[in-house]
Amino acid sequence: MILALCVDDKWGMTFNGRRQSMDRLLRADLLEEVGERPLWMSPYTARQFDPLPSNIRVAEDFLRRAGENDVCFAEVPPLASVLKDTKGIILYRWNKVYPADTHLDFTPEEAGFILEKQVEFPGYSHILLTKEVYTR
Repeated sequence: MILALCVDDKWGMTFNGRRQSMDRLLRADLLEEVGERPLWMSPYTARQFDPLPSNIRVAEDFLRRAGENDVCFAEVPPLASVLKDTKGIILYRWNKVYPADTHLDFTPEEAGFILEKQVEFPGYSHILLTKEVYTR
């Protein structure tokens, strides 16, 4: 699988049991990156997409159900336990520090991933977003 993740500058992912932030241009970029491939996510994450594109697959156990080339948009750690089945990461950075009570439980580099591409683009609610694409 390929993980799609969003983090702040301190690897924060959630605050008080909720996502830190969301951005419609980030979602558009993710959908473009995924193309027609299945995009797996939790019911919580799926609420960001209205209408729900036809390639989105929603399940509580989405990380277990995804195929080898499927993308999983994961908003809530822990995630290190699925790295053995992960062949790539699409990492979006908010380029801010938010209050966070959960953080990504690995860094791509420490987990053996190599940065292949880095792109900055304007967000809708964020001045600048950074997308990093990692592979093994």
